[in-house]
Amino acid sequence: MDAILTALADPARLRLVELLAERPRPVGVLAQLAGARQPQTTKHLQNLERAGLVTSQRSGQRRVYALRAGPLRELAATLTRLADTADQAGGSRETYDRYGLNLQTERLAAREPGWADGRSFTFHRSLAGSPEEVWRHLTEAGLLARWWTPEDLRVSELVFEARQGGRIVHEYRDAEDADGSDLVVGRARGVVDDVRPGEHLAYRLSPELPDGTPAFTAHLDLALRPAAAGTDLDVRFRITDSAVESADFVAGIEIGFGQSLDKLAAILTDLPTTRSTT
Repeated sequence: MDAILTALADPARLRLVELLAERPRPVGVLAQLAGARQPQTTKHLQNLERAGLVTSQRSGQRRVYALRAGPLRELAATLTRLADTADQAGGSRETYDRYGLNLQTERLAAREPGWADGRSFTFHRSLAGSPEEVWRHLTEAGLLARWWTPEDLRVSELVFEARQGGRIVHEYRDAEDADGSDLVVGRARGVVDDVRPGEHLAYRLSPELPDGTPAFTAHLDLALRPAAAGTDLDVRFRITDSAVESADFVAGIEIGFGQSLDKLAAILTDLPTTRSTT
């Protein structure tokens, strides 16, 4: 495949492929139609033949070249498969595009400090498991780290002290950054305001800009209620102290936090202990 792509990357060779797609042709005619010298044309044809794209045979004093359709079909199938994967509904590309649209809107709105103050987002999830089990996943660092990032990210550092005045540190990286050599995607610091196990959790969390200053303060209020299928979780996410540079963060709140909650729901659904509890 690499040899085919390299061969087709040259405009002169691609032109010869187009001419040979019409019918087999001798070197001299190909040179005339391509507007090139015959020695150059011969060299290009030899490269195409080594790549498996053309075949040749001598006919009298001429060498006639013909296109091999099979490798082109294999290349087309590979490219089509890649395009189909990128276009999968609900996939990473769709999320990327949605974030891009949000980003444009928020950057236009971010003209002065406090531009996003008062903005709020609400989330609701019906979760498997008792309020006690859900509470553990909201407050225990080992469990919280499993879901507290959007898709394609992973928690790289986490402190969550589930007590009033407790400290929060949340750092995350790309999920495929196994050795930590890539840039940190995000880091936030905060403090816990209210703790009522199994019922209510409130905390403030400030994502950091590249210079370490807060992008904004997120006030999160999480309420848990027993439900027939497990636990109903309602989250209110409110913004204060927004800096102009916070637009990139604000643009991702609805998508990113929603994905995190979806991960939490999936984890709880897959827990055998959760199913037996409910």
